[in-house]
Amino acid sequence: MTDFFTSDLSLWGLFLSSLLGATILPGGSELVLVAVLKAHPELFWPALLLGTLGNTLGGMISFWMGWMLPQTQQLKHVERVRHYGAPALLLAWLPLIGDALCIAAGWLRLNPLHALLFMLAGKLARYTLVAAAV
Repeated sequence: MTDFFTSDLSLWGLFLSSLLGATILPGGSELVLVAVLKAHPELFWPALLLGTLGNTLGGMISFWMGWMLPQTQQLKHVERVRHYGAPALLLAWLPLIGDALCIAAGWLRLNPLHALLFMLAGKLARYTLVAAAV
């Protein structure tokens, strides 16, 4: 019973860490993923999926924050995001740059479904590499 309880808490902690780490708040969800997998290797798939889900939802929070910003003058770096469109969000997992990409994509009013799918693909690839390395 205790092992189930601690593994359940570990997964919730990973989800929360992943969600918050993908917003403008600082955080290192990769370290939490590694810790969960070291303590509970049997949770590989749930940890991978919950970490990816939390991180993608956090990225979408940043996307919607950007959507709410007033569209005033255009910035040079935002034009690069416009040029590449939603596929630029494959890099949303990058520290600092990823948050800016998500906010810029929202500010540019990119298609939310496309943004979600590209963001999910990039974050899943990153978490898969981290989890496989454990």
